[in-house]
Amino acid sequence: MRQFVLATALCLVSASFALGQEFKVDFGVSTSDRDAPIEVSANALSVDQATGKAIFDGDVEITQGNMRLTAAMVNVVYDEAGDGIAQLLASGGVNIESGRDSAEAETAEYDVESGVIRMAGNVALLQQGTKITAGKMDVNLNDNTAAFHGRVRTVLQPGNN
Repeated sequence: MRQFVLATALCLVSASFALGQEFKVDFGVSTSDRDAPIEVSANALSVDQATGKAIFDGDVEITQGNMRLTAAMVNVVYDEAGDGIAQLLASGGVNIESGRDSAEAETAEYDVESGVIRMAGNVALLQQGTKITAGKMDVNLNDNTAAFHGRVRTVLQPGNN
């Protein structure tokens, strides 16, 4: 009987994963927020005109609309024309907050044009009391979905799936 209960429980958990393949997150930067200015504050700034890079260092805080990113250092890569931001490359205690969700990792790459954030290194996502950890997480801001890779761990609560 115990084996039957355990097998049934495992089937239910597997079914909930199969039904919930697309994991939703509240990191969405709305269309209007994507056009909002990206505000940056830091302890230091160095600019290399030849490479089109700007490096913000020390207690970096970046906001765009509802999203807030903090890190020890952020490298800003401008687009080829030099008139827009192509990527934000953050490292050192990266934390991203938006809406009801927050995530932390060792590094994060935000591709502004595609709307994809790639976080790596001890990733932890906190969402409505649930914590998911993984080696890497990709967040698509266009449809508010996330994919986790590399030893994913969470605790599923019966009735809350």
